[in-house]
Parts: sequence; structure tokens; C-alpha cells
Amino acid sequence: MQFLEKFSASFWSPDVWLPPNTTWDDIVPTAENRFADYRDLAYPIPMAFVLLALRYALERYCFAPFGLSLGIKNTRPKKALPNPILEKAYAAKKFKHKQVLALTKQLDWTERQVERWFRLRKSQDKPSTLTKFCENNWRCVYYTYSFFYGLIVLWDKPWLWDIKECFYNYPYHPVTNGVWWYYMISMAFYWSLSFSQFFDVRRKDFWQMFIHHIATIALMCFSWVGNLTKIGSLVLLIHDCADIFLEAAKMAKYANYQKLCDFIFVIFTILWIVTRMGIYPFWIIYSTTIEAPKIVSMFPAYYIFNSLLVLLLVLHAAWTWLILKIAYNAFYAGQMEGDIRSNSSEDVSDASVDWTSNRNSVNNVSKLSHQQEQEFQ
Repeated sequence: MQFLEKFSASFWSPDVWLPPNTTWDDIVPTAENRFADYRDLAYPIPMAFVLLALRYALERYCFAPFGLSLGIKNTRPKKALPNPILEKAYAAKKFKHKQVLALTKQLDWTERQVERWFRLRKSQDKPSTLTKFCENNWRCVYYTYSFFYGLIVLWDKPWLWDIKECFYNYPYHPVTNGVWWYYMISMAFYWSLSFSQFFDVRRKDFWQMFIHHIATIALMCFSWVGNLTKIGSLVLLIHDCADIFLEAAKMAKYANYQKLCDFIFVIFTILWIVTRMGIYPFWIIYSTTIEAPKIVSMFPAYYIFNSLLVLLLVLHAAWTWLILKIAYNAFYAGQMEGDIRSNSSEDVSDASVDWTSNRNSVNNVSKLSHQQEQEFQ
């Protein structure tokens, strides 16, 4: 117990988390000033279950009927016959030729029969087009809400128009009700994604996406505890914008509106480059690395937070290269046909898109990770 107390005291030392000559007592929430309170971080967890209930209700009563009205079928692939031996091999992901030959002898099957069983079993794990459409619809609705709600909340805030306001008089920055809800609902959304992964169709990138969601939550918690909510709210706003069009492009693809899909993808690519490779580095990162040290005395936690923001920029650069590569190949092919998937068993995350054309087949794997996607995305 004594060791834990010492560790806690060292971890929560104001010398680590706050500027020099500042203590936790200086930013204790009061009736006059509602500073960020670490105890509020418990609220997003029950709120996540509310979002899950809302999601499944919308998918069942709104998104699914809407998808069916667009002609999207809820067909499921033919199921493979139950076979404990092959099921065990499938779970172990043993698909090499030697393993297949061993299974043919063990089951007295032909090589073609074993391979066909594996193909059926693999397709059985894939969600239907309607299921993926509903999932993208939910994400599109959420990102649309989040972006416009954030814009409304921050519209009259001075730091939206002058980013230096994020650092003046730091850390004495009261949290308004609008910013409080903006943060709490954003964290609840990523908690809900973490929970729903265990109930949704299991994807190939299950653990990568799970780690991504937890990392996103950790980064937001970090900024909340350090009372860096002003700069954090700007990062949230920037990252939600392009994701709206990414999810919309996927929806258009599943509904077989190819031209609309192509048009939305162009908008997404432009917005992604403008926000992730333009505004984010030359407005956010520039301010946190160049302008902030001139206004605020630096402290260890700030360096960690800023390093995470720079790391996010590196990820943006990698995802931008993938997006441009996909767009180039699709344009060169003359026609973009195929699937845009997010977190599917075959490819991608929020920052990657898979286009398969008559002349080219491009399959890129990345991630974010979102959300887009994007530790604040």
C-alpha cells in the first residue's frame, strides 16, 4: 500500500502535469469555475451503452429499411458444413498447402473439397452488404452530428478564431457545458466502438482496431486531465470533417451508386488533404510547438501530449500516401469499381479505401485506426 501511495503521488505530481508554480488545488472545480475534473471520465462508459442501444435501434428500424429500399440485399453466404477438424485448422489459420494435404488424408477428402470448405467458412465470417451499409450509416450519422455540434459549440469561442487563446492564462481554463458534452460524447463513441467489437462480426483487424480505440480514449483522457481541452476540441473538430464523406462514399458504393461514390470520394480526398495535411500541421502543430512555448512555461506532460500530436501527423502522412495511391490507380484505370470497406475482414481502417477496377486491383491495408480514423478522429 505504501508503494502504491508513493507511486500515485509521483504519477500525479503537479510538476509533471501542470506548469511551474501551479498545483492541483489551483484548478479544483468550483461553482464559479468548472475546470476539467478527472472524475468526469467515468461518465462516458455508461453513455457508451446508451449510444450502443441507439445504434442498434437505428440500424434495425431506420438504416436497414433504408438500405433495403435502395436495393441492398441482406443475403448471407452458404454455410460450410460443421466439421470439428477443419474448424480447428481454420481457427489456427493453417491454410498452407502442406496443412491442406494433411487434412485431405485425415478426412479422406479431395484437396478441392478441403479448399472449398475453407472458402465457405471464410465467407461465412464476412458481414452482409446490408450489415456493412448500416454500420457505415451509423458512423456517417455520428461524424456528421459530431462535426456540426462541435462547430456550433466552438463558433463563439475565441480559440477557434485565434488559436493562441488555447494557451493564454493556462491552465485556468473553465470548461463550458458545450465543450464538456463534446468531450464526453466523443469518448463515449469510442468506448462504444471498443465494446461493440466483441459482439459484431469478428474482423481480421480486430485487435488493431481495439488498440486504436483505446489509444484514442487514452489521448482524450490525457488532454482532459491536463486541462488541454481547448486544443483538444480543435483537434476533434478537424478530424471529424473528412470522415463524414468517407462513410458516405462507402454507403454509395454498397448501394451501387458508382458515380456518386466516385464524386464523394473526390470530396473526401480533398477534405482529407486540406484538414489532415494542411490545417492540422500548419495550424494545430505549429501553434503547439512554436507559439505555445512563448506563452506557457513548458512541463513534462505537455511534451508528451505534443509528441502524440506529432505522431498523429506522421500517421496522417502515411494514410495520405495510401489515399493518393488509390486515387491515382483508380483514375489511371479510367473507372473506379469495387468496394470501400472499413474494418472489414479483408482490409481497412478509416483511413484506407479499397478500389477494385477492371484493369487494376489495389488492396491497401492500414491502421487507425478513425476515426479515422486519427487518434482524435
